[in-house]
Amino acid sequence: MVESLTDNAKHTLDITGEVCPLTFVKTKLLIEKMKVGETLEVRLKGAEPLRNVPKSVRELGHDVLSLLPEPGQGGQGVHRLLLRKSR
Repeated sequence: MVESLTDNAKHTLDITGEVCPLTFVKTKLLIEKMKVGETLEVRLKGAEPLRNVPKSVRELGHDVLSLLPEPGQGGQGVHRLLLRKSR
């Protein structure tokens, strides 16, 4: 299991092995199970998920708190998206 970059993420999800649209589908399904105010850290990889998942999360009205590459991964490697359920 990969360690979380944040201590305050209540939930984690690894979608690095998924392709669009499953990347957002899996993210959305977990968000739906969360309580308002809870945080989720999503590990994602690839240009499409990096572009589409944060955009779709915002469109649903949730907060994107950060999107950062994992240490040593660079711009096209694995990233961590931290979000908070807003409604």
